[in-house]
Amino acid sequence: MTQPTPSNRPVRTRIAPSPTGFPHVGTAYIALFNLAFAKAHGGEFILRIEDTDQTRSTEQSEKMILDALRWVGLDWAEGPDIGGPHAPYRQSERSDLYKKYAEELLDKDHAFRCFCTPEELDAMRAEQMANGETPRYDGRYADLSREESDKMVAEGKPYVIRMRVPTEGTCIVNDMLRGEVEIPWSQVDMQVLLKTDGMPTYHLANVVDDHLMDISHVIRGEEWLNSAPKHQLLYEYFGWEMPTLCHMPLLRNPDKSKLSKRKNPTSITYYRDAGMLPEALLNYLGRMGYSMPNEEEKFTLEEMIASFDIKRVSLGGPIFDVEKLSWLNGEWLRALTPEELKNKILAWANDSDKLTAIAAAIQPRINLLSDAVNWAGFYYQNLPNITAEDFEHKTLTPEQVIEILQITLWKLEVLPEWSEANIYATLKGLSAALNIKLRDMMAPFFIAIAGSTSSTPVMNSMYVIGADMTLNRLRHAVEVLGGLGKKKLKKLEKTSADLPDFLADSAE
Repeated sequence: MTQPTPSNRPVRTRIAPSPTGFPHVGTAYIALFNLAFAKAHGGEFILRIEDTDQTRSTEQSEKMILDALRWVGLDWAEGPDIGGPHAPYRQSERSDLYKKYAEELLDKDHAFRCFCTPEELDAMRAEQMANGETPRYDGRYADLSREESDKMVAEGKPYVIRMRVPTEGTCIVNDMLRGEVEIPWSQVDMQVLLKTDGMPTYHLANVVDDHLMDISHVIRGEEWLNSAPKHQLLYEYFGWEMPTLCHMPLLRNPDKSKLSKRKNPTSITYYRDAGMLPEALLNYLGRMGYSMPNEEEKFTLEEMIASFDIKRVSLGGPIFDVEKLSWLNGEWLRALTPEELKNKILAWANDSDKLTAIAAAIQPRINLLSDAVNWAGFYYQNLPNITAEDFEHKTLTPEQVIEILQITLWKLEVLPEWSEANIYATLKGLSAALNIKLRDMMAPFFIAIAGSTSSTPVMNSMYVIGADMTLNRLRHAVEVLGGLGKKKLKKLEKTSADLPDFLADSAE
């Protein structure tokens, strides 16, 4: 079924992930539907990197995202790794473009400079919240004349550029799945377009890039629906044709909450390292809110594209159920011949760098090659078979053990780079800050990571098995120990936030 496109122009879709963490299954989910829609209409799917958050974006994260999307079976016609006619494909390399278009909006009086300090904005929000109002920018610099604004710039006053937004009436947004959506302008904030450091926000950068890259359809998560009026207004201000919008339902945990790493593993690389087949994971993501015409549960990417119709997407929040995913993966495994299965196992285990690191770790501990099975087995496990009794400690109370594991989990989650040095710095720093001997503190980690007190050096093991697997094993250990209630979690979060930045100290 052919669906209308703006001005019947060629179909071009995109995905624009931020390289600020691990490659999320939600990114692959949205990328899959963008690719399927484009290919079903004879179009192209492209990838660009949204790295305007310079404090959190990393090259390591970008590489992980690209590798994970390729592993799962998705590919793009243009991107930062392969180039293309609309290069560059990293937003950090396009900053001059955004400044030019922000200035154009200023000149047309569709935007204004805001000179609010962070303290002013905090006080503004605090007062609004105290009055029971929704925190939002109050427009205090919106009526400043251009002459006054230019004078303040000349004086060196820092500023951001905000867009003008109507204060009355309703914006009507057309969505491929929802039809006409009405959003009152009173709910739309005067969005910052260009930050003090000259970098754009998501809103300006994506509108400019989508236009310059000839994107015909923007298929994204429904959390962006409330931002659609801002984007629609920007297209109007620039006099550009707007792409067709489609807001996909969000992936949900089994309890219907938004999919989060605290309740489900969410990283693509975790599922890869756990032994999931990429075909099965992509199949499962395709089933999220979408049904094949023949109602088949097991299908390939090619089969999905051949019969794809975006109208078959259900608006009900799709449940990401790890048990259902494991069942589907089993179906894919059982459909293989023994020869094919052998090759899949060998390909999964045959990471040369990882095997070399494991060999180095077990070498002092083995007398026979067959001993490697017992010493190295945990590196390839999903989750170790552990109980709360395994964590019994001579000097640490059960409460201390679970708190140590949880605080360490939070600290490791935000490491800018996963390296053995960073892991060591974090654990050693926590040991000193919590006034616990490093040897005593490390005991629970041997159980959580290796499932045994007799293991290879645990900090090296954490590095070798990788961030995703390490963090998931730590979450599993916390669950095995009974978890933490909301009150304890809140108190512990404050404790964790008050601890120093061990990594920064170790880097000096």
